[in-house]
Amino acid sequence: MSFWVNSTELKGRQVSLEPMTIKHKEELWIATKDGDLWNLWYTHVPHENDLDNYIKSALAKQREKRELPFVIRHNQSGKIIGSTRYCNIDNDNQRLEIGYTWYGKSFQKTGANTECKFLLLKHAFEELEAIAVEFRTHWLNQASRNAILRLGAKQDGVLRNHVKLADGSYRDTVVFSIINSEWPAIKNHLTHKMKQNYQS
Repeated sequence: MSFWVNSTELKGRQVSLEPMTIKHKEELWIATKDGDLWNLWYTHVPHENDLDNYIKSALAKQREKRELPFVIRHNQSGKIIGSTRYCNIDNDNQRLEIGYTWYGKSFQKTGANTECKFLLLKHAFEELEAIAVEFRTHWLNQASRNAILRLGAKQDGVLRNHVKLADGSYRDTVVFSIINSEWPAIKNHLTHKMKQNYQS
């Protein structure tokens, strides 16, 4: 079987997703400084000193056909405002996860996340014909859990002591998913939400 998920650009009205390259380093650093995001303990947003490794690791996993990283560009300003990726790609079973998502503070709660997730979900279900798309987050990251639920995803369960963090503690991971039969209703739901965002 050929690799199921290939590099592509996804364009929306408010944001566009571009395949990540090392050339995006400076713009990504500017985005992380919008709110000093590397200080968030419950998620991993790179500091300037870690940015090279962050990008190189993402691109290495892309070469290994495990992930497909994107930068998120705000169409009106032309600025990169964050990053996201397809990850945990299961080529045989046509499943994947949307994760590693973060935004500069100025673009949080602006509708950018709704359109970003819509573009990724639409591509996954309509172009890649995925059977399921997962989302995972820290049990204590209530904002992220709420955002995933607002998309229409359902909680599958909690993986206890799932991932060892840099400080030596273990993360409980909450797993959510959307399956292909649910996509038409969720597409309508997200389309309505985006129309409201565009009008506000």
